[in-house]
Amino acid sequence: MNTLATSPSAVMPIATEAEVNAEPTPQQLKRDLRAAETRKRLAALMLIAPLAIFLLMTFVAPIVVLLVRAVENPEIASTLPHTVAALAKWDRKSPPPDQAYAALATDLLKARQDSTAGPLARRINTELSGARSLVMGTARALPLHDADGKELQASQPAQIKEAMIALNPQWAELDSWQVIARNGSIYSPYYLLASLDLKQNAVGDIIQADPEASIYRSIFGRTLWMSAMVTLFTLLLAYPLAYWLSTMSERRANLLMILVLIPFWTSILVRVAAWIVLLQSEGLVNSALMLSGLTQAPLELVFNRVGVYISMTHILLPFMILPLYSVMKSVPPTYLKAAISLGSHPFAAFWRVYVPQTYPGIGAGVLLVFIMAGGYYITPALLGGPNEQMVSYFIAYFINTTINWGMACALGGLLLTGTLILYGVYRRFAKIDVGIA
Repeated sequence: MNTLATSPSAVMPIATEAEVNAEPTPQQLKRDLRAAETRKRLAALMLIAPLAIFLLMTFVAPIVVLLVRAVENPEIASTLPHTVAALAKWDRKSPPPDQAYAALATDLLKARQDSTAGPLARRINTELSGARSLVMGTARALPLHDADGKELQASQPAQIKEAMIALNPQWAELDSWQVIARNGSIYSPYYLLASLDLKQNAVGDIIQADPEASIYRSIFGRTLWMSAMVTLFTLLLAYPLAYWLSTMSERRANLLMILVLIPFWTSILVRVAAWIVLLQSEGLVNSALMLSGLTQAPLELVFNRVGVYISMTHILLPFMILPLYSVMKSVPPTYLKAAISLGSHPFAAFWRVYVPQTYPGIGAGVLLVFIMAGGYYITPALLGGPNEQMVSYFIAYFINTTINWGMACALGGLLLTGTLILYGVYRRFAKIDVGIA
């Protein structure tokens, strides 16, 4: 009996039963609850991880690169490190020290060997006209020699200075040296300032750019104005159409909605080409106007702002109709009937009862159309003239023609910033949560 009572096989079942019947402590419950919540969060993160990674790679990362490239200015700092160091304590008013000439000769010789003299010359030329030939000509003449034909060394800065000035007297002027000293950092506000028609003077103060180079503020104003006008036109056309669709039966509304969505299935280039055919002097629109007697001569409807407005309004109209229609379908028609039955005029009832309930749809459509119109490139380029080109045209010009990524990114970054500011102001004062649309 004693052997059985003290054997492990007899004791173990009693201990296990006690552990099963024991109540968990509050600390154990908290740990289990935290573990369960952690598992749920991890499961949710795993579900959204592919989409988050996709958005990070295709949306967030390009924007970050764009903003960084707008302030990145590495050509001078990376190609002329010794020259930048020699000019670090220069006041930019007196002649540069002799050591700067020796450092420049060393840096340009290395730049020619590394094939980086071309980008350097192009970058300096953006601020100083004629600097490209100055830099490239000096780089090709290196190394410098004295009157006896001996190669000048870096330990002879005074002789190198005389030789460089004899090679090109422009090195005796302060302009080129001020450009180098002003852009000695890898990051600088040069492109952002140029996008706002501003620049830095010799000592680094921000001043107004030259009148012949001050064009970008007017371009931004033109872009905002044209985007606002297109948004207004689409709203005036889309609101009654969306209201009409919302009053129809579901079957008829779906059939007519197909006609609204047809532009989504057609290339923008095809639609723009079609408008060129329709709006030209001998096109269908002018022919119809002259046959009806409304005009005696063809109207100028293409390659100007009128053609741009017509085409952009047609292309962006569905983006205004869809948010309005989705909100209008959720507004009970009994509200309008109740207001009329209580003695209100039909128009007053529509304006005071129905329209305020469609503000979320108006806000969503206006923001969507305005943002898309602000970035349009193809339509103004094909249907407009020189005075109708928007910011996107100049961004494409700097990317494809001049290969100036800094200026293109600066313009794109300012356009993005302006759009976000307008969106924030709209949300602040309109008090509309467009997300419910």
